[in-house]
Amino acid sequence: METGEAYEARLKVYEGQRAAVARPGKDPVNTPMIRHWCEAMGDTNPAYSGPDAIAPPTMLQAWTMSGLSGQTRGTHAYDELLGLLDEAGYTSVVATDCEQEYLRPLRPGDEIIYDSVIESVSEKKTTKLGTGYFVTTRMDIRVGPDLAGTHRFRILKYAPLRPTDRPGGSPTRRDRAQKPSRPRPVVNRDNAGFWEGVQRRRLLIQRCTTCGTLRHPWLPGCHACGGLDWDTVEASGEGTVYSYVVMHHPPFPAFDPPYAVGLVELAEGVRMIGNVLGVPYDKVRIGLPVRLEFREYDEELVLPVWCAQEVPEMQETREVGT
Repeated sequence: METGEAYEARLKVYEGQRAAVARPGKDPVNTPMIRHWCEAMGDTNPAYSGPDAIAPPTMLQAWTMSGLSGQTRGTHAYDELLGLLDEAGYTSVVATDCEQEYLRPLRPGDEIIYDSVIESVSEKKTTKLGTGYFVTTRMDIRVGPDLAGTHRFRILKYAPLRPTDRPGGSPTRRDRAQKPSRPRPVVNRDNAGFWEGVQRRRLLIQRCTTCGTLRHPWLPGCHACGGLDWDTVEASGEGTVYSYVVMHHPPFPAFDPPYAVGLVELAEGVRMIGNVLGVPYDKVRIGLPVRLEFREYDEELVLPVWCAQEVPEMQETREVGT
């Protein structure tokens, strides 16, 4: 890996350079995407429907995304920066966090244009994933001359830890055969309480103390009344599959496709995404009853997953097959 003050000075040259210039959104702001978003998030705010509807502010980035079939490259400067990191051995990438600021509501029919700038490249950092650099871009989203919002997106370009870098010395046969560790969840000030609960094997749901509305994912304010005060309730662990996808592609080293990822509706009414286990991926169905379990994936990572409960059709199939 290339390091040192001279190398970091080369990276710093890219700060302030453009990552995208006057790029149009692939689609205008539109009602179907707003409806799909609200259904997936369980958001029933009346402001997002009807003749005077606005788009949920948190959809800001959605209007800038080009989709799997139409990925657009960055500017020469942005591609050059990532190439410089790749050549130096920082070949892996993980998104770490984002920040958004909302300045103008987006409404169906609005056509957005966005610019993006490389805002900062950090000094070299050592993380649990490996050593690398945090690259932050700021996107300015406009409708005509009006600035609608800003979106800061931060990635870590890093060189993964090798077995010899870990405590214990040289790699063993088990180290060589071991699959890469699962990606870590991004923990921030808004969701830290949720992940602290997971570490204690408790699934905590935020509850607005003003109107009593439960919400997930964790947010700083209530989407029903706007209240900022909240406490938590512990989920019972019972739920049903509200929707699901089976992941075949793209492959990720830490996962074994195909596998099912479900949007689970908890008994308390909120919805949560997680792996659906305990049943073949092609047997997952909408309405399948599931129960919460906590799985340890390594010494530091505990995640909530959803295990299918016994259903008569599956039991009968197994008996016939036997």
